[in-house]
Amino acid sequence: MSAEENRHCSWAPKWLSLGFPALWDFGRSEFSGLFEKAERPWDILKLLDMYLSSRLEAVSGPKIRSFVPAGVHIEGDVFIDEACTVEDGAYVRGPAWIGRGCEIRSGCYIRGGVLVGEGAVLGHSSEFKHCIVLDHAQAPHFNYVGDSIMGHRAHIGAGVILSNFRLDGKNVPVRALGSKHNIDSGLSKFGALIGDGCEVGCNTVLNPGTILGEKSVVMPLSSVAGTWPPESRIDNQVMMRPS
Repeated sequence: MSAEENRHCSWAPKWLSLGFPALWDFGRSEFSGLFEKAERPWDILKLLDMYLSSRLEAVSGPKIRSFVPAGVHIEGDVFIDEACTVEDGAYVRGPAWIGRGCEIRSGCYIRGGVLVGEGAVLGHSSEFKHCIVLDHAQAPHFNYVGDSIMGHRAHIGAGVILSNFRLDGKNVPVRALGSKHNIDSGLSKFGALIGDGCEVGCNTVLNPGTILGEKSVVMPLSSVAGTWPPESRIDNQVMMRPS
């Protein structure tokens, strides 16, 4: 089921009618139960802790199902599915769920509240905190992914930062497409929502509350804010908001 088909099905994302873009084909995701409950896309982050806890509690049998070298640090409640590659020097603090066939590379720092689908890449010297990384998404080199969601097959280049905290410490505002009015997200920590198939170029910063519709492309060295429709092309090296 494509995101376009989701618009017309009985469980289409509620946020489409509120002026927010198509983001994730959650109908095919093993985490669809989490996504279906959200009225607005950032509400998923508010539901994450409870969902992750219940999922970990429901596991029967061993929770570490892939080979983990002695040089990997694991603490807390952590599930690592089969066929994962976990390299020396990785640090995993629960609660965390790592799906089948993922790569956790050397120097990766997972520090709690992390839900990862199958085949994802969590890369060298990259940090993940209170976030969702869907199937086959990649954050491979020197990335920060905090209080954020990366869609299916989304990719962020080396040095991309998903900034999750305003300098003034206030709640992060968001805007619907075409609106000039801010909405209080109710979150003081809120990074980015990256749709399925998005590409974000190297050394880009997605400022707090950025929402990228599916299949959007951000060129390298950009600083981006605001809500963007699907298939946006963002080619700028300064702060940008959609018109």
